[in-house]
Amino acid sequence: MDIHVWLAYVVTAVVFSLAPGSGTVNSISNGLSYGTRRSLAAIAGLQIGLAIHIMLVGAGIGALVAQSALAFSVIKWVGAAYLVWLGVQKWRDKESLSTSETDQALSSLSLMKNAVLINLTNPKSIVFLVALFPQFIDPAKDQLTQLAVLGITTVLIDAMVMLGYTSLASQMGRFIRSEKVMSKINKLFGSMFVGCGALLASAKA
Repeated sequence: MDIHVWLAYVVTAVVFSLAPGSGTVNSISNGLSYGTRRSLAAIAGLQIGLAIHIMLVGAGIGALVAQSALAFSVIKWVGAAYLVWLGVQKWRDKESLSTSETDQALSSLSLMKNAVLINLTNPKSIVFLVALFPQFIDPAKDQLTQLAVLGITTVLIDAMVMLGYTSLASQMGRFIRSEKVMSKINKLFGSMFVGCGALLASAKA
């Protein structure tokens, strides 16, 4: 892959990652509630989900999902329902500003699982990647190698962007010492998750 093509893709991938979405909401919410260190598991989970999408696109399955109204709808509604469920859980979250180490360890696993599912059940991501990758792949060269370069670049950039969102939110969270304020923040992000679910439900293939 030519360096200028790769640099053009880097710019595109940065814009893609910076765009507001359920992953962004998840990263900011986790940063505020749990801090950067505990949120690393969620960032990893988001990248696992994204990596699976990239592999599906590489295997040609992504194109089938993008072209199949039924497959798109099934994934879309599962994803929308999951985001709404997360929103309801966030609304009901009564988490204290201090938690035990055991709770933190368990939460890390839950945060990762939730993040994987958030990305995995977003069919719009598959459709976007199916449309995007061919623009940067030279059919005359080794396509598998080019796909690997694009995939790794996408995951690394998205991880850095999500880490940035999480770190900024974590810094803001340090100034929050009122559980009443944290409860309001949880409700705000709960509403945002529900909103993301509604947007996903209205998406068309």
